[in-house]
Amino acid sequence: MHFVIMGCGRVGASLARALERAGHEVAIIDQDEAAFRRLGASFEGRRVVGLGFDRDTLREAGIDEAYAFAAVSSGDNSNILAARVAREKFGVENVVARIYDPGRAEIYQRLGIPTVATVKWTSDQVLRRLLPQGHVPEFTDPSGRVVIAEMPIHEGWVGHRVFDLENAVGGRVAYVSRLGEGLIPTTETVYQDGDLVHFSLDRARLAEAERILDAAPAAH
Repeated sequence: MHFVIMGCGRVGASLARALERAGHEVAIIDQDEAAFRRLGASFEGRRVVGLGFDRDTLREAGIDEAYAFAAVSSGDNSNILAARVAREKFGVENVVARIYDPGRAEIYQRLGIPTVATVKWTSDQVLRRLLPQGHVPEFTDPSGRVVIAEMPIHEGWVGHRVFDLENAVGGRVAYVSRLGEGLIPTTETVYQDGDLVHFSLDRARLAEAERILDAAPAAH
């Protein structure tokens, strides 16, 4: 599939490389040609210099054949304008706009433009690392009962199997983030220093699970 990205900052470049690694064709747009250096020498997609909401620039990037369009530049107005042009003028169904102002994000979401409110995402991530207990879950099912949450884990658990962590809290590890990469643990996966462990468990167990993992494991 063909993807068009507007904005070659850290987010745009990372997104472009990830899509290309997954086997897709990618075109990335930026006003500053120097920004394309973030892509690295191995990137084989199209680099298009120009404004992401300009129709000729979008055509050069292959918007007519695009499966999806992402506007992730540093400007809210530019991002939402480009997303609207991609959807309304070129008929791209799958679009997303990065918006720094969460209030604006909610407005555009109601207008049918999917948005990522950067400020809210960042604040949630910070809260998860500041608050030792009762932090905001990453996911909550529609019933509000099941959550996925990243847990603070005491260094004493390093070297223990992820299976031991599950048994201690009565939940399941949904995935582990290790060195920036996600992995699905097996029964033999060992918790390493620096791992971010994301548990799936009953909301009622959240505070107790955090209390258990925030302390060293009991000696046997």
